[in-house]
Amino acid sequence: MPAVMIVAIVFGGIILALSIIGSTIVMIAKILKGGISRKDQRFEAEEAKMVQEMYHSLSRMEERIDALETIILDRERKDCKE
Repeated sequence: MPAVMIVAIVFGGIILALSIIGSTIVMIAKILKGGISRKDQRFEAEEAKMVQEMYHSLSRMEERIDALETIILDRERKDCKE
């Protein structure tokens, strides 16, 4: 039984080593080729645009919330004076 475990561990290690070497070669080839494909570049550009739109929307929302807080605080001050 221990011999079977040793053989399984050795073959598992060999398979793991080959997969790591293979993926490393593929990544090096991608880097040398030019990195990102045009499709990926378009996707990243769209994603960046969406993030910018969300940032601008959140900035406008923050301004609106500040204005509402000011209105509420002004009303509370008026009510306290009266």
